[in-house]
Amino acid sequence: MSPGILVVDDDVKTVNLVRLYLEREGYEVLGAHDGRTALEFARQHNPDLVVLDLMLPLVDGLDVCRILRAETEIPIIMLTAKSTENDKLLGLDLGADDYVTKPFSPRELAARVRAVLRRTTNDSLIPEVERITQGDLTVDFARHEVVVAGQLVRLTPSEFHLLEVLMREPNRVYTRAQLQDKAFGYDYEGLERTVDVHIMNLRRKIEPDLTCPRYVLTVYGVGYKFAGSEDDA
Repeated sequence: MSPGILVVDDDVKTVNLVRLYLEREGYEVLGAHDGRTALEFARQHNPDLVVLDLMLPLVDGLDVCRILRAETEIPIIMLTAKSTENDKLLGLDLGADDYVTKPFSPRELAARVRAVLRRTTNDSLIPEVERITQGDLTVDFARHEVVVAGQLVRLTPSEFHLLEVLMREPNRVYTRAQLQDKAFGYDYEGLERTVDVHIMNLRRKIEPDLTCPRYVLTVYGVGYKFAGSEDDA
């Protein structure tokens, strides 16, 4: 079955243009023109990915992103007419996986869709060990499940891939660029600060104390590492 894409934009021409390009790529496309309909369609049809404009009537795009992220792990690509770094990072902070700035090339958007779907269904990280436990944190890679202190925690696909890369080689220090390459793929063109936002969101979900992280540690001036046991050092 072809992947299903929900495209949400209040501009009908934009939705139709994106639909045309994505259908040429073999995707099944559903369109919505306001935030309320977008939420209804996402719940009814469970798409494989959502392309979401931030400026929407009835329910704005940021609220749609926040609600979808609370309810599901569906990957989200934001469409934003605002090009400043803070505007882009705001959507990522709410759980979006990537962003495309308007005006955009439909061909570029199609490439981003392919990249996000590829990394969120990526089999290149098939684990030799299917489950790793460190302290109160357990990650089941085969089932894409994360448990913290006995409670199942929902991660976005981007957060899960970052955690997997870090946990596979405990105590190894990764630069932001290396994490982008390994977790998101070489064709990912996001800002390096995107990694910081995803790490911050990941910590909120797995760390018992954000003021003193236990698992994902910052190596100042370099990047990040996963704190392994003494046996891993």
